[in-house]
Amino acid sequence: MPGKRKRHYDVDFTLRRVFGKRNFRPLQRDVIAATLEGEDVYLQAATSFGKSLCYQLPAVVDFGITIVISPLLALMNNQVTALRKANIRVETINSTTTATAKAKITEDLQCGHPLTRLLYVTPEYCQLDYFRKLLRIVYSQRELARIAVDEAHCISEWGHDFRPSFQQLSYFKTEFPDVPIMCLTATATARVREDIIDTLGLDSSTLRFFKMTTSRPNLHYEVRFKNDEDDHYPNFLAWIRATHARRASNAERVSQLQSQNQRTDNVSGIIYTLFRKDCELLASRLRSDGIGAKPYHAGLPHTERADALAGWVENRPGYDVIVATTAFGMGIDKENVRFVVHWQIPKSFEGFYQEAGRAGRDGKASICILYYGREDVDRATQLMSRDHAKQPTKGAGAAAQQQQFIHRGQSLEALMNYCEATNKCRHKLIANYFGDEEVPPCDFACDWCKDAEALVKRKEERLAPKEWVSTQRELGRYAVDEYDC
Repeated sequence: MPGKRKRHYDVDFTLRRVFGKRNFRPLQRDVIAATLEGEDVYLQAATSFGKSLCYQLPAVVDFGITIVISPLLALMNNQVTALRKANIRVETINSTTTATAKAKITEDLQCGHPLTRLLYVTPEYCQLDYFRKLLRIVYSQRELARIAVDEAHCISEWGHDFRPSFQQLSYFKTEFPDVPIMCLTATATARVREDIIDTLGLDSSTLRFFKMTTSRPNLHYEVRFKNDEDDHYPNFLAWIRATHARRASNAERVSQLQSQNQRTDNVSGIIYTLFRKDCELLASRLRSDGIGAKPYHAGLPHTERADALAGWVENRPGYDVIVATTAFGMGIDKENVRFVVHWQIPKSFEGFYQEAGRAGRDGKASICILYYGREDVDRATQLMSRDHAKQPTKGAGAAAQQQQFIHRGQSLEALMNYCEATNKCRHKLIANYFGDEEVPPCDFACDWCKDAEALVKRKEERLAPKEWVSTQRELGRYAVDEYDC
């Protein structure tokens, strides 16, 4: 079977010729070399790192097919589209795949020598006996190159986007022990990392472990306090108009952008809301005030979502801001996102970090704003409890759902503490949550480092006068007392 690789691969040539990039980012070359040598790899890196290249490039230069397991259709379809533009043989099997396309892919696999270099599938599809039979055929011909598990935190019951079907992926190491596995994530605590490795059946003594710092020094983190009595829309509108005015007044920058045929008026960004109604209402308000904004959520027609996404990625006029529910942006290779705004407190610390990380992928200065009110915490806690009440209390999945609920409570509490903090650098707070001790000093890239006294004053003036301790106790009750773990 595949085993250890000894072949020579010209990865630099492939990087330039196929992927159109001049240089590798830090550690990318090492990760690629490890998987090409047949090693199992764990990679944890921030959103801007370029994790997908670490399995896409090996799939192009290596012999055989790479199976990519991904949890989101939008992520899969976006990457497939980009790879096809680069003339890479790539396919996907998911709920949107037509019967004709699926039959063609099946025929390619059945021959044992597939022409497809990368095949994107969902974890649920990997559970099907029919698909596993096809993989055995490919494996018997020594052409199953590697298994890449994207968004690997979904494996863990303690991860923020747990998917039960991910836990069945231990099948690959049992059935194909010498096929290298690569697991990739941006958001995993120490506990989640251990769970990923154990669940996949990987040997921690031989696993090649790559963990990049959580630090994104080009991102400016800011918490803006609010309460239910105020509408924070005017605050955001004033900020984005001031941003546009500064850009327009910078004659030198305008001239430079015009020479590159780039637009010079507006800035590209994402606003995340928890609810669909807020998503559509906010996009409508922005458009009425002259800001090019489009809504994006699962309840919209597919054609409308596809148009909004394409217009935003291509920087078309009128598509400057996407107002979206969570998960939008995963796997989308758009580097010039200058701001990410959370309209309410997100569901988890991991979700906040992952979504905020979609800003500034080009390394240029970008801002991440979180509007925080204690009333939103109450709503988030109630939603979490309501969702948990719908879950089974008995059976095989009950224990996993229980642990997931506990984690959600702990993660939300950590995010509340992040928002309430007025005594520490935001970058340090994020690093502490993920167990990252080596974070360089923040160069005034957060509201606390920029002006700690002003931060304290804004908090005292704008937060609703609610007993903070009672909220913490309420979360503690949900996480421990009421549900025995």
